[in-house]
Amino acid sequence: MSKWLLVEYPPCSTCQKARRWLQEHGVDFASRHIKEERPSEGELREWAARSGLPLKRFFNTSGLVYRSLGLKDKLSTLTEEEQLALLATDGMLVKRPLLVGEDTVLVGFRPAEWEAAVK
Repeated sequence: MSKWLLVEYPPCSTCQKARRWLQEHGVDFASRHIKEERPSEGELREWAARSGLPLKRFFNTSGLVYRSLGLKDKLSTLTEEEQLALLATDGMLVKRPLLVGEDTVLVGFRPAEWEAAVK
């Protein structure tokens, strides 16, 4: 089994950069298409805990689904359980790429952060 899981949306240019970066750095990873195999509530709960980040960081705030649901104004009124349930309904609501490791979850692609994690 690969040490890392790249949760990505292949047409996304940032996801493509992240994939290239992993390949160039010889990182062993498996890939998962976020729209075809969206993260479950349980996975999202676990990933948020492992990341140490607030759940709102897992939302793709620049995405069309986020905007069409008016989440900019609604998100702060939702409980954590409601946010998890919402994220699990549509992979396009989830910020990507996600790099999931045994004890690390990185949200978004920041090369310096990824470099520190995969070493």
